[in-house]
Amino acid sequence: MRTENIKSIVKTCFLNKEGHIASALSILDFLHELYFNKLTDDDKFVLSKGHASLALYSIFLDKGYITEDQFYSFSQKDSLLGGHPSSKKIDKILLSTGSLGHGLPFCIGLAMAKKIKKETGLIYCLIGDGESNEGTTWESALAASTHELDNLICIMDFNKSGERAIKLNSCEDKFFSFGWDSIVVHNGNDPKEINKALNNIIKNGRPTFIQLNTIKGYGIPIMENNPEWHHKQPSTQEEYEKIINSIQ
Repeated sequence: MRTENIKSIVKTCFLNKEGHIASALSILDFLHELYFNKLTDDDKFVLSKGHASLALYSIFLDKGYITEDQFYSFSQKDSLLGGHPSSKKIDKILLSTGSLGHGLPFCIGLAMAKKIKKETGLIYCLIGDGESNEGTTWESALAASTHELDNLICIMDFNKSGERAIKLNSCEDKFFSFGWDSIVVHNGNDPKEINKALNNIIKNGRPTFIQLNTIKGYGIPIMENNPEWHHKQPSTQEEYEKIINSIQ
């Protein structure tokens, strides 16, 4: 986990009184590995769980796609960076996401288009376990295997946020039964395990599902697996400093 990224995410949330900190922290390690060690110019990525946008913006800052001033303008009027990412404001974002469940169907279209045009590259889609309560997820899973979209990678941030509503248990078996190759990353916040999974993707006529077993709020003890912090920001300077000092 990149400590400075966490601190910057907490800081912009505190300054602007907006943002899903805990959801961003569970996927921060994955996005770092994807953007710095895996994505090629031919690949595409969609963050379907758009409320975790701060993790993506943090990586964009590291990559130089946005400035520090833009990052700290998060959710302000006329800012490029909203609570959910907008493809109309940043050209690096393919799809404006927010209503959960739309990212994977969109990525099926991208993957099919690449197949038809005989283009190289992979389509990566990051979903949350909570949005997997949406029927579009499973309709998409069936469509992807039917059309043999082995250029499609669906990654689930399995931080068990959705278990307050519906328990999914292991999604590895569910996607496998729908005709996907399935991989489980037992520590979804470990860069080495993430890299290993990404390097084990093979094109064999089947789409690939990767389940990241993550900790929501990873790196900040008070937020880890604490539903209270799903959409909450530090409210006072004292609370902000206490959180900053606790970051691991």
